[in-house]
Amino acid sequence: MSARGEDRARGRGTAVVTGGGSGLGRASALALLADGWSVAVAGRRKEALEETVALAGRDADRVLAVPTDIRSPVEVESLFAAVRARFGRVDLLFNNAGAAVPRTPVEEVALEDWHRIVDTTVTGTFLCAREAFRSMREQSPPGGRIINNGAPSAHSPRPNSVAYTTAKHAVLGLTRALSLDGRAHGIACGQIDVGNVAPVDGGPQPPAMQADGTMAVEPTIPVERFTEALLLMASMPLEANVQFLTVLPTSMPFVGRG
Repeated sequence: MSARGEDRARGRGTAVVTGGGSGLGRASALALLADGWSVAVAGRRKEALEETVALAGRDADRVLAVPTDIRSPVEVESLFAAVRARFGRVDLLFNNAGAAVPRTPVEEVALEDWHRIVDTTVTGTFLCAREAFRSMREQSPPGGRIINNGAPSAHSPRPNSVAYTTAKHAVLGLTRALSLDGRAHGIACGQIDVGNVAPVDGGPQPPAMQADGTMAVEPTIPVERFTEALLLMASMPLEANVQFLTVLPTSMPFVGRG
């Protein structure tokens, strides 16, 4: 049996999840753990990461929490070094971390808000992908998978979301470039675009601005529909890739928005 086969026999492998202290990142980390992965969760808030570890219960021995600002090249390098030191290799990176600012007309967008979105969603995603590439190329056996968290806005924008929409379009380009450049090294890269997920805290779904400027509360899906899709992508053998996957409520405005 190959080393990769032995890894699969013992478990799924090692995954890195950014933004793992809350929301989709936490749900994804816990779902990957339940599916047999060892998981490193990264995020800026140490306490939130520790909560994720606590929620792992009996699987907590397969979780590594690494406080990380993914906008920092040094901190991202330290994250992947810590993962290699603990687990020996990197088999999966879920680039989930992002940032949000209030929806704002283009002419009123503050430069600091632009940078908050772009520096986290674009630069942070690139920095993590770069370190994952370095690890995946050099480890034995080589290879691995990168899944980027995109958004329907990578294809069709909402009103007053110029920074977010631009950033998600950039992630789409990054996904394509990584997919191409990874071919020679056994590195697969795909993107998951998720629509409205019901608030994980059980709160009400806030209204969203429609293309005509009106506000409406849109349909949602439970977070489990998202994690099921993520696990499908993550569980593929490396010779197969889900390039792009969009999961959203059937009646959510997306195709033909407005």
